[in-house]
Amino acid sequence: MALLRFHSTNGEAPPADLREALLRGQAPDRGLYLPERFPRIDPAELAEFGRLSYAEIAFRVLGRYTEGLIEPERLRVLCEEAYDYEVPLERVTGRVHVLRLDRGPTASFKDFAARMMARWMGHFLAQEGRRLTILTATSGDTGSAVAAAFHRVPGIRVFVLFPRGEVSDRQRKQMTTLGDNIRTIALEGKFDDCQALVKRAFADPELAPLNLSSANSINVGRLLPQSVYYFHAAARIAAPGEPVIFSVPSGNFGNMMGAVIAGRMGLPLRRLLVPVNANDEFPRFLATGVYRKVEPSRACLSNAMNVGHPSNLARLVAVYGGRMDEQGRLHRAPDLEAMRRDLFSVSVSDEETCATIRQAWDEHRLLLEPHGAVGWRGWLAFQAAEGAGEDLPVAVLETAHPAKFPEAIERTLGFAPEAPPSLARLDDLPERYDTLPADYARFRDYLREQHDSNSSN
Repeated sequence: MALLRFHSTNGEAPPADLREALLRGQAPDRGLYLPERFPRIDPAELAEFGRLSYAEIAFRVLGRYTEGLIEPERLRVLCEEAYDYEVPLERVTGRVHVLRLDRGPTASFKDFAARMMARWMGHFLAQEGRRLTILTATSGDTGSAVAAAFHRVPGIRVFVLFPRGEVSDRQRKQMTTLGDNIRTIALEGKFDDCQALVKRAFADPELAPLNLSSANSINVGRLLPQSVYYFHAAARIAAPGEPVIFSVPSGNFGNMMGAVIAGRMGLPLRRLLVPVNANDEFPRFLATGVYRKVEPSRACLSNAMNVGHPSNLARLVAVYGGRMDEQGRLHRAPDLEAMRRDLFSVSVSDEETCATIRQAWDEHRLLLEPHGAVGWRGWLAFQAAEGAGEDLPVAVLETAHPAKFPEAIERTLGFAPEAPPSLARLDDLPERYDTLPADYARFRDYLREQHDSNSSN
């Protein structure tokens, strides 16, 4: 049986299987891994998903990629361990729902990917007796989800970089209160600076002894698990074979690529809405065909989406037949007409975000945080532009618990949301993190010092 192979979006690295792609993170040519083909799930099997648990749907979907690498019964156990919490769909009006992805241990949608990825990596490393150093950049929720998922996983050390002053207090504390094998770095710069340092480190031969890998959405092991909740949602709000509209608040585009993957695997999608905040490089590209990064990225209330150049745009471009390198240069244009048929994108300002939080609460008693509000505004904008009605099956993604942004909620609605236990306990825990300038030489020296210190212990 031939293993499913993954190729690089830059087209200059040899193909890899899932294990190799997962443990490397970024391809040797600085491209991002994508499956050479998307395994299909036929309509008859999709029709069964409505009566299956989330963990069982994950087993059915992800088993297409792990076949020949992880025994089916072992994968089933990993799925049951990773997805031991609720994934509720909240009906708002008509057939329009909010998909609540905020019930995991760090109250963020990133839990879905990070928990499975950590289990996959732990499984493969235990087989090989290897050690690994994870580098990840975060604009908000990725760092906390990755840190929690990999905390105390044997053989793995994690370094998380975040832009100082651009994450909420609770987002920061979720990363900085863990300790053990987790180190957190506040960078004097933007998220794009964090991401650039991580990408450069992966390509640096001087850091080869550290066995670097990524837990950002540049790692395909992050994307594949994120496709599962689209199958889960569609099975619960649509009839078998009925196309669904998803509104996905987007920053680095890993979440929306999960939807694209699900669509390529056979999930019927009527339209994929890709609302962004003031970092509007993608809706401008979709409208004009000209891609220009936002440099520096703009700081917004929806801070996890403060991305001026989404890494995963290279994957999206590749799916539509084009080629974009890691710097955002287009070497071959994608099929823009097909992208425009499938995707709808709009930029949402901070003022619109706050107004949407207020409107959703006043009209529906729907409590949204800034990212979910961008997603809801994307659906309202699509309704206005396309005349879409509430009789269509729609899922708007709420990507984080409102209690992660108490200041924004209180300023807008006059009350602070109640924190779930996973967040409330953070207030009394001590923090520890390092601070670095946005300078690659200093970052490389820091990693070497930490590696040497750890090796001598």
